[in-house]
Amino acid sequence: MSFATRSAMLVLGALVVLSPGARGQDSKPYTGPASNRNLDDYFVKEVWPKVGAVLCLQCHIKGGDAEESKLILQDPRKVQGHAQEEALRHNRDALARLASVKHKDESRLLVKVTGGLKHGGEDILKPGSKGYLILAEFVRRINAPPSTTPRPLVDDKNLPPFFDGVTMLDARRLLRRVTLSLAGRLPTDAERLIVADKGLSGLPILLDALMKEDAFYDRLREGFNDIFLTVGIDDPIASVLSYEHFTKTRLWTQKFDLNHIADAKARQQARYKLDADYRKALLGEPMKLVEHIVRHDRPFTEIVTADYILVTPYSARGYGIFEELKDKFKNADDPFEYVPVKLKALKGRSKATDQESATGDYPHAGMLGMFQYLRRYPTTETNRNRLRARMYYQHFLGVDALDLAARVSDAAAVSAKYKIPTMQASECVVCHKTIDPVAGLFQDYYSFEGVYGRRKGGWYDDMFPAGFEGEKLPPAERWRALQWLGERTVKDPRFAVAMVEHVYYVLTGRKVLLAPKDLDDPLYPAKHRAYQAQRRQTEAIAERFAKSGFNIKIAFKDWIASDFYRADGVATALDSPLRRAELDDIGVVRMLGPEQVERKLNAIFGQPWGKLRDQLAILYGGIDSREVTERATDPSGAMGAIQRILANDVACKHTLRDFALKPGERRLFPGIEPNVLPGSSPEADAQIRRAIVHLHELILGRYDAVDSKDVTRTFELFAGIVADAKLQKGIENREAYNCRANVPDAPNDPHYTIRAWRAVVTYLLRRPEFLYE
Repeated sequence: MSFATRSAMLVLGALVVLSPGARGQDSKPYTGPASNRNLDDYFVKEVWPKVGAVLCLQCHIKGGDAEESKLILQDPRKVQGHAQEEALRHNRDALARLASVKHKDESRLLVKVTGGLKHGGEDILKPGSKGYLILAEFVRRINAPPSTTPRPLVDDKNLPPFFDGVTMLDARRLLRRVTLSLAGRLPTDAERLIVADKGLSGLPILLDALMKEDAFYDRLREGFNDIFLTVGIDDPIASVLSYEHFTKTRLWTQKFDLNHIADAKARQQARYKLDADYRKALLGEPMKLVEHIVRHDRPFTEIVTADYILVTPYSARGYGIFEELKDKFKNADDPFEYVPVKLKALKGRSKATDQESATGDYPHAGMLGMFQYLRRYPTTETNRNRLRARMYYQHFLGVDALDLAARVSDAAAVSAKYKIPTMQASECVVCHKTIDPVAGLFQDYYSFEGVYGRRKGGWYDDMFPAGFEGEKLPPAERWRALQWLGERTVKDPRFAVAMVEHVYYVLTGRKVLLAPKDLDDPLYPAKHRAYQAQRRQTEAIAERFAKSGFNIKIAFKDWIASDFYRADGVATALDSPLRRAELDDIGVVRMLGPEQVERKLNAIFGQPWGKLRDQLAILYGGIDSREVTERATDPSGAMGAIQRILANDVACKHTLRDFALKPGERRLFPGIEPNVLPGSSPEADAQIRRAIVHLHELILGRYDAVDSKDVTRTFELFAGIVADAKLQKGIENREAYNCRANVPDAPNDPHYTIRAWRAVVTYLLRRPEFLYE
């Protein structure tokens, strides 16, 4: 069993509690092993993933709301290798014993899940529902005489392989996808030769080289900021560097000597730029930490354990440590040169606000202790660090804490019944017993203005005490609570899985599939199979990632080599709704974000468009990491209009300019001249088709034959425009002014071919192959 059967782990736990007082009235408990092969398969493939892991595990586990019951399950996600099989075996045997216990001639297991016998989780399954029927079949199998022929298990052994009928990118097209996605460039000739010679086996060494390029680290920071959103802080100077602890240094730009600039206006503009660069340097620190870890092949566990941060000459001045660091910078005037450093424990304006530290150092814990991360997810008097705890679970363990509290009840009634609902009401405890201890680990970072600051009167006593997954924080470790948390985080198998999921998101722009929950959904079997297939791949990569010493580049290379990333489409139309549901998330089919479009244009044409970097970025589906935090995945009307403007502008700007160059210097039209007319001769038509094949490869990444349908369609567009123009009278024999401006020695266009080629480029820039990945 791999890292997860992610759905498989959530379920059966909350279903059943053995009541000590009632056991004497029940039939004799089941004591056999329940270990025949058929039962094992049924439990692993039906009971655990579809019922146990999603309904019971949150409560019926050590540290859960039902930890004092007789039914205690184990979470296979928190262990690895053989221990996962042992955890499943433990859970199977525990539920098998409960299934054999009778209450008034009915299995106690079935009575409990329907809300009987004062089940603390109330009715989590309705009689007759699919989940209930799965458990009923489990009970039948447990209590059936050994000689009874078991009912056949619904299995996928007779189904075709999951990727059957799915076409895969060959090595040449995969190379283009990777270089554009991760380095913002087209493959080099040398790279093309390697994949032509070695195929897919040549990619790993090319990826090793690619992941050393600066452009890769630009993409890495961009992708991980989409996850952590740490640049989304309104005023980094005021919020990251608090008045309490950095009052003398944080506003250094206001006093910086610029008297060497004589003109007062120019001097003020220079100060504005100084301040802007300072803010940008502060905001860049979290993602520069990610870059530093990856660039230097350090274990990615340092994202929560690094005992340092990255600072620049500008941000070092804000921290008040520039003088001691200035010799470490190659250029002390470069606002964006980052070097690692350990801060000292924070000193406040009074001793009461000094930070406690057994070593005299700030207790860095990678991202967890960074001021930017703490300010991006601030606390409040009512929130009490729970937002930080929720984001911790989401970012570093891949757990959506809100999903733990799926059950809904009357909040007013709960508040009236319990003095402290979050510690007493089962609907609340199921989530708060996980979240509140981690929130308590952030208790020393409770300042509403800035970051560090302890709550007056001590931490809340109406919350579960500080700790992690049932382990309480020792009082002596409080000063380094986040380091304590980071140390435990990286030992949790969910950490490796979560990091691999992040890499998948960076590569595809999509989150991994979640386990389907609606057993009554007609497409449930297909969705579940798709989830399991992707989960197996995720866990296999996570295992290799962990064994590599947590080198995140391994995760990138493994995902790129996987069928999930290489999938290009289905070979034939799918008639089965189930098969369509299975393959619904297959392939990298996503609309490129504004930054990616600009990089792709730069790679193809030698220049970006530029307009998607500023005023049009949000309109085109970008994010600002504050109010807009998720990228648009489907085009809107505004985005369609931007695509039209982009295609027209870029084609107008580059077509004539390319023809003005010598053939050997051209990107777009190296093998064609404006005087080659369609229909003038077979040789001319063949030359035009070859030029179209080149454009298809350059702009779309297609490798079409000269007589293919797609090339013919483009040829007919070009020929039709030229023929149309020939019938018109009074057409100017040169390009439009906007297209020929700033083009020295712009050639004339007496046959309208240059403008026809411009239309072809416009058409190709509107194609999904360019706009999507």
